[in-house]
Amino acid sequence: MFAAVSPNSAGSLLVACHSSLTLRNPCGHYSTNGSKHDTHTGPSFSQGNRFARLVWNAIWFCLFLPSPRPLHAWRRLLLRLFGATVGRGTHVYPSARIWAPWNLQLGDECGIGDRVTLYSQSKITVGQRAVISQGAHLCGGTHDYTRPGFPLVAAPITIGAEAWLAAECFVLPGITIGEGAVIGARSVVTNDMPAWTVCAGHPCKPIKQRDRFPD
Repeated sequence: MFAAVSPNSAGSLLVACHSSLTLRNPCGHYSTNGSKHDTHTGPSFSQGNRFARLVWNAIWFCLFLPSPRPLHAWRRLLLRLFGATVGRGTHVYPSARIWAPWNLQLGDECGIGDRVTLYSQSKITVGQRAVISQGAHLCGGTHDYTRPGFPLVAAPITIGAEAWLAAECFVLPGITIGEGAVIGARSVVTNDMPAWTVCAGHPCKPIKQRDRFPD
């Protein structure tokens, strides 16, 4: 019902991502990691960051991924041990991929579905009772193709409480999705989406209002 056209190419996503970050605030609202760093000659992140991610990936592969689906408390514990802020009753399924747990904040009773990618090069916040459905990708980083060295650019993503991101949607860096918003399957979100609105498409656009839940 809410399915959107899938992206035509990786290049179109890259251009959309860069344009979104630039147009939203050309004065530098988004953060950069190593803005002068040449990614052709070395890594964009510190040795400490890379070592922490190496340890986390080993833990994810050995203890998180094989854990039985009902053991949400166990996976919450592992995420907290690596610096994530995780609320009560949050469900993170075993095949969800988290790039850096220390850049992750999950509200109470939210859900992170199968094969979700939380590419948390910058902070990703998911509000209370928000649902991120299977295969969705929240991409907190990209590269500035207009500058020599292809420097990394990272910007936070915020998902409001009671929002629903349907299957396989893609959210660009620096995006805020409002409280109670619904994002249709396979949508590509290049701009902020308003609260309590059904949105879909490539690029994602508001379609109609959604009734607020009673307090």
